[in-house]
Amino acid sequence: MFCSLISFAQQPDSTYRFTRQDSLRGGQRSERTGYDVTFYDLNLNVNPATRTIDGSNTIRYRVKEPFRRMQIDLFGNMQIAAIMQNGQKLPFKRDGNAVFVDMKDAQPVGQLREVKVTYSGSPQVAKNPPWDGGFVWRQDPNGKPWVTVTCQSTGASLWWPCKDHPSDEPDSMRITCRVPNGLTCVSNGTLQTRRPARTAGQTEFIWTVRYPINTYNVTLNIANYAYFKDEYRSLDRQALPLNYYVLPHNLEKAKSHFEQVKAMLDCYEKYFGKFPFWRDGYKLVETPYWGMEHQTAIAYGNNYRNTPFGFDFIIIHESGHEYFGNSLSAGDSGEMWIHEAFATYAEALYMECTHSIPKAIEYLNVQRKLIKNQYPMLGPLGVNYQHKDTDIYYKGSWMLHTLRHAVDNDNVWFKALKALATEKKLSIVTTDEVIDFLELKTQVDLQSIADQYLKYTGIPVLEYKVLAKSDKQWEVRHRWVADTEGFNLPVKVRFGFGEWQTIYPKTEWSATNVKFSSGWINFNTDYGLFNIRQVRLE
Repeated sequence: MFCSLISFAQQPDSTYRFTRQDSLRGGQRSERTGYDVTFYDLNLNVNPATRTIDGSNTIRYRVKEPFRRMQIDLFGNMQIAAIMQNGQKLPFKRDGNAVFVDMKDAQPVGQLREVKVTYSGSPQVAKNPPWDGGFVWRQDPNGKPWVTVTCQSTGASLWWPCKDHPSDEPDSMRITCRVPNGLTCVSNGTLQTRRPARTAGQTEFIWTVRYPINTYNVTLNIANYAYFKDEYRSLDRQALPLNYYVLPHNLEKAKSHFEQVKAMLDCYEKYFGKFPFWRDGYKLVETPYWGMEHQTAIAYGNNYRNTPFGFDFIIIHESGHEYFGNSLSAGDSGEMWIHEAFATYAEALYMECTHSIPKAIEYLNVQRKLIKNQYPMLGPLGVNYQHKDTDIYYKGSWMLHTLRHAVDNDNVWFKALKALATEKKLSIVTTDEVIDFLELKTQVDLQSIADQYLKYTGIPVLEYKVLAKSDKQWEVRHRWVADTEGFNLPVKVRFGFGEWQTIYPKTEWSATNVKFSSGWINFNTDYGLFNIRQVRLE
């Protein structure tokens, strides 16, 4: 399922060492590979007054290969009361945030089994959400509790027991949440039940997720929410429920501001196909932090502001993750570029869809200024790698934009992009699978181009020199200086005041003969991520 590990030599920070906990979180050993999760049943009490949670998670799984020991992940500050199977307590041992459970009964291959983990504790508090993980215990402007959680990089196991690895998603899930009366608990999927809890003073909410979901996307949002709904109609006129939960004083503002969701869904349907979680609906939930792509319950905390380009960044970017990240998902943390590059590229496509190609190029050039070129976008696999900068966003977006122009046929490119989103819908993919798929659909060699941006820190340089052969006759020599063998990105170029044309530089010197009245030459860097260097004549 996974590609081979990247050589650490490709990383400029070669002194970085992974801990045993990194390996336990990111690795795939028999304690994990022996079972495939099919269903989570998370059942919790949330107490804002004490900042604690307690309850259970039942893990239903299918046995893939014989095993006698199972790894479940739950942070060490959370207390496990019992782990049960078939009415028996199972012995377990901790190794930091990993819990190793010894099975008493045989685990026959192909059969379904369940374990129930009962636990409690004060979960880690997020110091700087959403960039670091944990619970956020706040109050709204009226002094009522406002509780949320974010855990993308840190891990879902900071607050609930699960197989905390991106390679395994349940087929479906149920989230039951009990909160003090007067508060609403919003989670993923569809609200099935809202009723008084058995414990006096509590209200119980039961949410069902009818699709696969990765663990970091599971969320709780608890507040005195105001609710309103709307509807989106797809191109085939199917109705998608739009559900919005906001603080009461923002209700009228949200009704107006969230209108942009419909135009966005129109654009994303054009490029990526229909919304992938149709039966669970689309949802925005107001949070005290900036935002996060929680599946069908997108965290929204951008204060109802648009960018200078006229759209709300959090709505457009985080909704892009519903297609890339939540539906089509990476199977290892080292491949998170698959999530972030496509979602960031979706912002530019939204500009192209709602405005024009020149406006999208203008937007992409804003992104370009944020590229650092310090670390490869593709990280080491199997070690819970945390990316050190934002290049998987902005450089990733530019890589996809560059691949589009390497294909040099928008009809072919956009058909391939939609096919990727729809044919790989609700699946886990690797980097190689993504690039191979795009190559297959476009029939263009993209591997050497993608490798340059994914595996190396620098961007390619187009070297050129201009030689006068006679009056108005010129020879332009050019080559790519790149880390990948056979780098072959086509380039748009204009000589003098002539028309734009395409040249095909290679990693060896080649030449293009042209006629023009001056030595003026212009390479179009709006169509690809590369630098240009003129070489003096020898």
